This record gives sequence, structure tokens and C-alpha cells, in this order.
Amino acid sequence: MTNIQVIAFDADDTLWVNEPYFREAEEKFCALLEDYLPLHSVASELFRIEIQNLPLYGYGVKGFMLSMVETILTITKGTASLATIEKAITYGKELLDKPIELLKGVEDVLLALKGKYRLVVATKGDLLDQERKLKKSGLESYFHHIEIMSDKQEYDYLKLLKHLDCKPENFLMIGNSLKSDVLPVLALGGHAVHIPYHTTWAHEVVEHHVVHEHFKSTENITDILSLLHEATV
Repeated sequence: MTNIQVIAFDADDTLWVNEPYFREAEEKFCALLEDYLPLHSVASELFRIEIQNLPLYGYGVKGFMLSMVETILTITKGTASLATIEKAITYGKELLDKPIELLKGVEDVLLALKGKYRLVVATKGDLLDQERKLKKSGLESYFHHIEIMSDKQEYDYLKLLKHLDCKPENFLMIGNSLKSDVLPVLALGGHAVHIPYHTTWAHEVVEHHVVHEHFKSTENITDILSLLHEATV
């Protein structure tokens, strides 16, 4: 990592808490339909419909809300009451109104890196929701550029690198998902640091043991500072 010029951070579950809120909403949703199916069966059907809908709705709370409504209609065969659907919509709105809880050490790292590197947010999800969370986080001023992506495939990173006029070997991506934050970047010749989070959406889980000269894994975001220091001495 001796020639890093741009450091990009994933947002959800890298800068701030996200997935536990979705898990909480999912648990309430499953309980809503427990008269029809066991909780685990409701969860499985919701996940199936979410994945099916990703090409249509993309990532984020709004797609989750629509998938909850579709799951209700599917499981109840269209017999659910309006009150049940209203409940699901309420769970989604509660997600959109959650406070932003920064993860430990995030602001210290950004403060230490600002001015030494171009700092970027590279996250996926709903545009309005991610913009709202970034504004509420108080972190916006640390970043040179904000990129809210519809997905995080190699093509999406290539567009970001082109926009930043940055070569892959000068780019470092930091995030909690091997699937979205690590593997596509390594495939392009970039650098990646994986910071696992204790709760991960099933769609982001990959059974993949990464061995690559441009890859590091660490438990805490503050370790980024020592990794970068070691690379420059």
C-alpha cells in the first residue's frame, strides 16, 4: 500500500451501524405473520423475495419495504388485512428514521487521514436514504467525493476510478463485505482491507478465503492507520 492516493470507505456497518436495525425490523415482521408460518419460514420467504426483487428495486430500505408487502401478499395469498400491510410499512419508515450510530474509532481515523489522502465514501443503496444518513452522521466534511452506487461490481468500481482519475494500484477500499468491498477491487488490481462486522446480511456472505498481496483483514478500523504507516516506512 505504498502508493495509495485514494481511500474509499463503505458506509453501512463500516462507518455506522446498519444491519442490526434491519434484523430488528425483520424479527418484528416475521412475528407479524407467525399465524401463517413459523418465524424461520417467513424469514426465508422474505429473503427469497428480496433477492428476486434486487434487479428491480436495488438495495436499501424502500426495496425492503416493497418486499415485505409482497411477502405478506404471497404468504397470506392476498387475504391479509390492510392493518398488516400498514404495520410492515411502519417498520420500514422506522428504519428510515433510525439514529446514526458511528462505529468506534471512525472519526479518529478520518481525522488522521484527511489531508494525506483523498477520502471517498463508496456505498450502495437508496440515494436519498444514504444521503440522509451521511448528513446525519456529521462525517460529510471529511470526504472529497461521495459515490452512492446501485451495485458494487467491477464495472461500478471502474466508473468510480475513472471519475476520480485514479489508477487501481493507487486505490484502497475499506469495508465489511468481502463480496462487495474486497473481491471486485482486488480483481481490478486495487487494494482492499476487510473489517468484518458481527452482523452481515446473508446476501453479502461468501465462503471465500482471500489470499492476495493487496489484501489485509483487521478487526478494528483504527488498525488502518498502522497498516498505512507500516507500508510507508
